[in-house]
Amino acid sequence: MSVILEVDGVTKRFGGLVAVNKVDFAVEEGSILGLIGPNGAGKSTLFNLIGGTIKPDEGRIRLDGKDVTGWPAHRVAREGVGRTFQTTALFEELPVYLNLAIGYRMRTKTNLFDALLRTPRARREQKEITQRVIEVLTFVGLGEYFDRPAGSIPQEAQKRLAIGIALMGRPRLLLLDEPTGGVGPEETGRIIDLIRRVRELGITVCIIEHKMKMVMGLVDRLVVLNFGVKIADGPPQEVCSDPSVIEAYLGECIA
Repeated sequence: MSVILEVDGVTKRFGGLVAVNKVDFAVEEGSILGLIGPNGAGKSTLFNLIGGTIKPDEGRIRLDGKDVTGWPAHRVAREGVGRTFQTTALFEELPVYLNLAIGYRMRTKTNLFDALLRTPRARREQKEITQRVIEVLTFVGLGEYFDRPAGSIPQEAQKRLAIGIALMGRPRLLLLDEPTGGVGPEETGRIIDLIRRVRELGITVCIIEHKMKMVMGLVDRLVVLNFGVKIADGPPQEVCSDPSVIEAYLGECIA
């Protein structure tokens, strides 16, 4: 397999706090990588660095061999990186289908002139958006909620909607930050199934999670952070038997 993402010696400081400290890892195309560690270990900060929300102080980030270090989030997204956030970010008053449509806007070129005059480009792109919304709405299983305000649908459905929004831009790499946070076991199972189907599309997935049973049965590799430092990297069973991981993660990794 080819490598789609390389994180090379990445460091991020916030004042005197080193949130991410010289972290290295690579992600193979088509795989699912799990990123675990205690609260405050630097996991979400690392996602923010990869996604372009913040810039690293040191190190390089490469996507398909291309150096994207320090690129703003919109450029990283156009390069093929989609993501969700630990706190589900939705336009709660807008219907589900419009939340999805907004997620496709970065792929369009229609400007105000096009919209006002209904130019051929505007009509073509509106058709593209409609088709893509239908595709993704069906894929994430939210057809029954399509015209409901996003803030009114169940929490688990909101999690699937967030994944759907990230999929609208046809990413090659999907960063999922605690996609099952706040939902029960049955709902967690539905989200796991969705993530597996995302991988079947050929999309590479990196996932931050605290539900270790879920992670062990889902990911191909685990990377473990503690106080911003990578302390383990490898197959799930091997990583979870590592004494340093057991100590840092309070035994939660033990399968």
